[in-house]
Amino acid sequence: MLIIRWFALALLLAAAVCFGLYALTGQARYKRIGFAIFKWTVIAGVGFFTVLLIERLR
Repeated sequence: MLIIRWFALALLLAAAVCFGLYALTGQARYKRIGFAIFKWTVIAGVGFFTVLLIERLR
């Protein structure tokens, strides 16, 4: 569980760094990469909590 939390935090930090680089440089590729990282982090989080909820309901 702790590994998953650290991994999620690292992904959110990577997305924040990408958005920061976009703010500094204005290059659209950093914004695109940041949104992709954030999107997949949210999707993985929803999947993770869905599995937890299903296990809890059993």
